[in-house]
Amino acid sequence: MGAEGSSPDDRRWERQRRRLVETVTEAGISELEVLRALYVTPRHHFLPEAVRHRAYEDAPVPIGFGQTASQPSLQALYLQTLGLGPDDRVLEVGTGCGYQTALLAQVAGHVYSVERIRELSARARDALDALRVANVALLVGDGTIGWSRYAPYDAILVAAGAPDVPASLVEQLAPGGRLLVPLGDRDTQRLTLVTRREDGVTREALVDCTFVPLIGRFGWQD
Repeated sequence: MGAEGSSPDDRRWERQRRRLVETVTEAGISELEVLRALYVTPRHHFLPEAVRHRAYEDAPVPIGFGQTASQPSLQALYLQTLGLGPDDRVLEVGTGCGYQTALLAQVAGHVYSVERIRELSARARDALDALRVANVALLVGDGTIGWSRYAPYDAILVAAGAPDVPASLVEQLAPGGRLLVPLGDRDTQRLTLVTRREDGVTREALVDCTFVPLIGRFGWQD
């Protein structure tokens, strides 16, 4: 998977992607591997055609089913905060359109992603396959339960707002593992870093954010 450049359309998308990287850098993202992932991953490839022209805005974009593709600078903050490496095993709760999944695949060794909406998971699979992303496994199901088959995880990302930290996800973290989850009510949250340690867990609130609700057994009820 790499940046385009062979046709006028490809070059246009590449210019827009370069501007997005500049915007994200100005927002405080400095990790080179994260910026590289943003540059080489074609966000427009993951979005519905009706909103594809908005692909490189630093803004959330609707993708159907009441869901959104999150703001790229916030997704970059997720990646930079977690400090992922090529040996890391990562669980993503909320595949959505698959764009953040593709970013994760650039910086982590193995990515496991759970999405409750079957149609979105199928679209994401098609997009990832078209780009030949090989280190990602997808599951349709309740992401609040996690994916215990491949646990423990070095990092877990939750791409929806939760009323509290799902204990089921904490249990699937490796010792020293990190969990990023927006915590709050259905309208506004604080992105929170949870770290599993030998003597328990720690929490650190990072920034205000707004995500769709996390629906599931250990989240909000639909």
